[in-house]
Amino acid sequence: MKKTTYLCIAATVACAALTGCKKSVPTAESDPMPQEQQVDLVVWGAAEDEALLNQIFESFQEEYRGQADFNITFSPQSESNCMDALMNDLENGADVFAFADDQLSTLVAAGALDSVETADSIKEANLSEAVHAASVGDTLYAYPLTADNGYFLYYNKHYFTEADIASLERMLEIAAAQERKVTMDWSSGWYVYSFFGNTGLEVGLNDDGITNFCTWNGTEGSIRGTDVAQSMLTLAESPGFLNATDELFLKGVQEGTVIAGVSGVWNAVAIEDAWGADYGAARLPSYTCSGQQIQMASYSGYKLIGVNAYSKNHAWASRLAEWITNEANQKLRFELRGQGPANKHAAASPEVQSSPAISALLSQSEFSRVQRLGGNFWDPVSAFAQNMAAGNPTGQGLQEQLDKMVEEITAP
Repeated sequence: MKKTTYLCIAATVACAALTGCKKSVPTAESDPMPQEQQVDLVVWGAAEDEALLNQIFESFQEEYRGQADFNITFSPQSESNCMDALMNDLENGADVFAFADDQLSTLVAAGALDSVETADSIKEANLSEAVHAASVGDTLYAYPLTADNGYFLYYNKHYFTEADIASLERMLEIAAAQERKVTMDWSSGWYVYSFFGNTGLEVGLNDDGITNFCTWNGTEGSIRGTDVAQSMLTLAESPGFLNATDELFLKGVQEGTVIAGVSGVWNAVAIEDAWGADYGAARLPSYTCSGQQIQMASYSGYKLIGVNAYSKNHAWASRLAEWITNEANQKLRFELRGQGPANKHAAASPEVQSSPAISALLSQSEFSRVQRLGGNFWDPVSAFAQNMAAGNPTGQGLQEQLDKMVEEITAP
């Protein structure tokens, strides 16, 4: 594994080393730092973040110059696989690590994370949904880092006005008239949630952290499951609609056949290159369901910074985690990596607000929720939605299909 080590010789004040068992440690703000000769910290983060983290380590060491001898070692580790890597050897794992928010509950249950001592100030500084993503119940266990793993609408301004993009049906009408397409990926339950999310029909994770609850087949209320399914069928019938993966969406944008679609910030640069001055991004549109206009929902994802509960330098690790995620360094992350800040002030900065993709994502966040789902969710939703996209070729009743999907989603 590639590693880069940063050494800063300074005077010595740090936290006491822990023994093999987890012990109480001084907090980042309250307790004084016991003296120690050297503070060793291992940090895991995305390989692409190495140059950024170099700068952050250097500024951290400068900030605390004269208080410790720091030996900070960076090791590349994907945020998406961080939990698995950490759980292989928790007590000897990284002191500080970046991870995706859907791993939080497992890490907390495994005792890998302690509650954040400076929770009040962290909660105050960051977007409420990012704080929620870093919490179990009302307890904060990690430091919010980014708020950009979600999806929104990309559109070509040559074809659509701001009024047009408020309605998905209107967009499909325009696309059909231009012999172009508006795309969305119905093979992924992550995107399909958009249709159910603001209808009163629910899906989520049970308290066991494994199985799901789901009412997407509901037969009561102002919107039933069959109403959503029928709306999806109607949308799929439009010659302006194309069920397409993210890769096919981008290919269509570059070829000129796709003039709008649902995707995330990872495609922003390529889409701006393709559309130039006509590049636009906005929150998701509404769609018609049971005679009502329903704002499309979304799942949101966040990157977090965790501090290993077994870190031998837990207090200094906590200070470094807080430093990595402070306002200035979230702004720096946006400048160098284009990642959307979780910090309120950083997110509201003119630089971030001038980014169409990040601005669209923040606008959509009002209608988004954190993804907390068991593994049985994905395949049944994909099978159902793919059949809707194909026009229900088997002719099977919609309620029957919804019941089957929900039975599989909620299976033990």
